[in-house]
Amino acid sequence: DIYMIKFQDLKLINSRFESEFNDAYKRFLDSGYYILGREVQTFENTFANYCGTKHCIGTANGLDALILILQGFKALGQLKEGDEVIVPANTYIASILSVIHAGLTPVFVEPDESTFNISPSEVKKALTLKTKAILAVHLYGKLADMQSINEIAKENKLLVIEDAAQAHGAQNRKGNKAGSLSDAAGFSFYPSKNLGALGDGGAVTTNNDKLAEMITKLRNYGASSKYVNDVIGYNSRLHELQAAFLNIKLPKLDADNLKRISVAKFYLESINNSKIELPKTAYNLNHVYHQFVVRVQDRDDFQAYLKSNEVETLIHYPIPPHKQKALIRYKTLNLPITEAIHNTVISIPISPVMPQTDAEKIVELINAY
Repeated sequence: DIYMIKFQDLKLINSRFESEFNDAYKRFLDSGYYILGREVQTFENTFANYCGTKHCIGTANGLDALILILQGFKALGQLKEGDEVIVPANTYIASILSVIHAGLTPVFVEPDESTFNISPSEVKKALTLKTKAILAVHLYGKLADMQSINEIAKENKLLVIEDAAQAHGAQNRKGNKAGSLSDAAGFSFYPSKNLGALGDGGAVTTNNDKLAEMITKLRNYGASSKYVNDVIGYNSRLHELQAAFLNIKLPKLDADNLKRISVAKFYLESINNSKIELPKTAYNLNHVYHQFVVRVQDRDDFQAYLKSNEVETLIHYPIPPHKQKALIRYKTLNLPITEAIHNTVISIPISPVMPQTDAEKIVELINAY
């Protein structure tokens, strides 16, 4: 199936860096040092600096980043088996899986319908004596309401963790970035992300020295030094070559995010069709538009219409986590807002390399729908 306008052209995004990638590969090859070498160290320092945190620990992927945060807090005695973690019901399943893999209990909370993100008022309603943490997801690249979430956490002595997998470079009014707005944050560098590697990759950012030290051990078999194992660990290391590629792409992230925001602004100002519900948002850096998500009641028809006009779209996400077969024990939860969102959302193309003519064609088609 060849579409004239792809949902996302990763080849085009990455071809901008081709000669630098080739140089980096040669450097990597010649170094003879392929695991946790200089490239990972450089990336960890640079990304921590970028996010405004003391620490960054590279991991194999974004799911592992979240699991290691939770396991790290368990190893430090701040969480224990069965503790409740409040999670948004409206998210990608990885957010929920991290809680389950860490032996903790996810408590699903409805989103605020206007932002798609976890609703602080619903968080308050979900608190019990077993609640020990809140996992806030910055869905589609828009920051969750961290100020309210941190206030609730402070009042109730809870940990706050950010799932920042879709929000690299997003920042609040004070200029504090995703990854620095909580006790610890998990990032993914999956190729389609705003900062994407050429394979899997992830990282944890935190200002907590003890947690950073613990996660550094946990990601590498629980070792404090070679063959000295202090805790029961994992093998979840950021690949040296992916770190090299990320080092090349990171300096371009802010410019790429601004390009995404300008495409989003064009969509928001130009799409005019009562059948299409646009995201409610201000034009500032608290939304870096990992996805541009609209809502349409007859989504299948709308998607087929765009496809027949050679525009590729995706659905993030067609099935909410509590309705997935894997999480069958949660299928009876009453989450009408989450379900309504999952039944009506559709993502239209947005990228830092998108020609203006493509954006114009998409607007024209949507307005004619």
